[in-house]
Amino acid sequence: MLAFLSFLSLIIWLALVFAWGNFWRIWESAADHDTLTEPQEWPRVVAIVPARNEADSIAQVVSALAQQDYAGNFSVIVVDDHSEDATAEVARKSVQDSGAACKVQILPAPDLAPGWTGKLWALNAGVASSSAPDFLWFTDADVVHAPDTLRRLVCRAQGDNLDLTSLMVLLESRTLAERLLIPAFLYFFLMLYPPNWIANSRAKTAGAAGGCVLLRREALERIGGLAAIRHEVIDDCALARAVKHSGGKIWMGLTRASRSLRSYDGFTEIRDMIARTAFTQLNYSALQLFGTLLGLTITFLLPVALTLAPSASIWFPALLAWCLMTASFLPTVTFYRLSPLWSLLLPIAAVFYTYATFLSAIRYWRGQGARWKGRSQAPQNSRTNPPPSS
Repeated sequence: MLAFLSFLSLIIWLALVFAWGNFWRIWESAADHDTLTEPQEWPRVVAIVPARNEADSIAQVVSALAQQDYAGNFSVIVVDDHSEDATAEVARKSVQDSGAACKVQILPAPDLAPGWTGKLWALNAGVASSSAPDFLWFTDADVVHAPDTLRRLVCRAQGDNLDLTSLMVLLESRTLAERLLIPAFLYFFLMLYPPNWIANSRAKTAGAAGGCVLLRREALERIGGLAAIRHEVIDDCALARAVKHSGGKIWMGLTRASRSLRSYDGFTEIRDMIARTAFTQLNYSALQLFGTLLGLTITFLLPVALTLAPSASIWFPALLAWCLMTASFLPTVTFYRLSPLWSLLLPIAAVFYTYATFLSAIRYWRGQGARWKGRSQAPQNSRTNPPPSS
């Protein structure tokens, strides 16, 4: 039995490395090194920033948006999503300090409508206040963009005729918890949504990184607006899926030039971040939860455990599987400019993610799922009113 499990883990890793969309070869999709052709006419773009309790970061975000090196018509709408801190006041001061009053508008979000998640409702308010731009740029209130980010996004979208263009921005990796778990977060995300499959119009896979999404307005109208995904907790991937299923072209890359300001000082914060949406990703299904936990165990933990077996028929395939695992994680570790030794710790990160995924289900069953900044976004657990599938 142990020999069978050892060979099974090896087969899984052979499939992941050589037949899973080359998800681990992240340097091939990094947007910072692309050579892009500028369009003859720059389209009109409106950036929409949903902000809830972001007083610590909103000034830097607004300032960076105001400094975008973009030749076309560009404006920014910051939607204050009922913040309980000084988000709106700090944003207004940043607008004044940067001299961008003619470019940046601060808008209060209406009261949350039934059936909507908070972020999507705030984005929808921004869309409604925009005056028919060619593109909408959805970007988070904790993400600081390089001055040429919008220009490069538009060049990519216009050059490849994309309806949705997304960038996974660089997340913080300073603390011990971040260095162990944040590169693994990117690695697992790309495993779920390989960029090559996202860009392939014949593949069903559709994903996006919600911190930076450039969306063609016509594509949004074609899917019925944000109302079509109003209940979705994992809204970025739901939006990408809706656009792709409507016949649109989508693309997702990675960048170091734009970065998130959100930091995680300890393991608890990252645990809660994962647990907020992990069970949603599994469609709130106990069967999918069991399969996921079993799959994580066989894929990431058994190769390490079986390497200690006394029989070569057991430890040798397991060792090969562990080597493939480590080698596939190495590009993600180097993307974060960490020591290659961190790639050896992926099994430990997998244990943490397994625990957080199980915790996500427990919290959902207790009616505590998908809480974000004091507001629950998950549908209520009910036998008579099941949540909508994502």
